[in-house]
Order: sequence, then C-alpha cells, then structure tokens
Amino acid sequence: VQLVESGGGLVQAGGSLRLSCVASGSTSSITAMAWYRQGPGKQREVVAGIPTSGGRTNYAESVKGRFTISRDNAKNTMYLQMNSLKPEDTAVYYCNALDLGYRRYWGQGTQVTVSS
Repeated sequence: VQLVESGGGLVQAGGSLRLSCVASGSTSSITAMAWYRQGPGKQREVVAGIPTSGGRTNYAESVKGRFTISRDNAKNTMYLQMNSLKPEDTAVYYCNALDLGYRRYWGQGTQVTVSS
C-alpha cells in the first residue's frame, strides 16, 4: 500500500484547509485509515480515524467539532477537512492505513502551518 498526502499549506488562524490522502496498491486489504500529526518538538499523535467498512469515526479531543474525516472508497481517497484552525494545529500531517495483517503504512506527510 502506498499513500500520498496533499493539501497542506500556510493559513491564518480561523481559516480552513482540506487534506487528501490517495491510497494505491493493495487497497482492498485496508481495514482502517487515520490522520496523524507531529508538531514541532512533539510526538506524533492521532488526529482522526475512520474504518473502511463504515462505522463510527473518532477524533482527538483537541480537534472535535473542527475537523471532519471522510473517505471516498471509489477513489481510494481519504480527506481531512480542517476548519477554525489554530496555531497549535501547526504540524506535519500524516496519512496512515492499517491492513488485514495489522501492518501499518505511512505517507510522506504534508506540512500545515497556521499563523496567528
């Protein structure tokens, strides 16, 4: 499985961005996908997750009500709509996929910078 993120950039506080993650390869083996982020000097943390077979999405407390994760299975693409961005959302955002064998795959990351 290969993952490629896009959509990062520089935005002012209060603004919005939409990240995309396109999966290729053995996409039929993917059972769940998620967005992680790693801010400057911080550990990587999960932001939001979504199963591929339907079911409930989940979010980190810090982004609830502001971020929305979604997936278009026909396009093998996952999205992260980020609204009301804050400077503390500044990070490299990574796409993650989990397959049937519990193997994890990572994208290369996309930088999101929120200016105050």
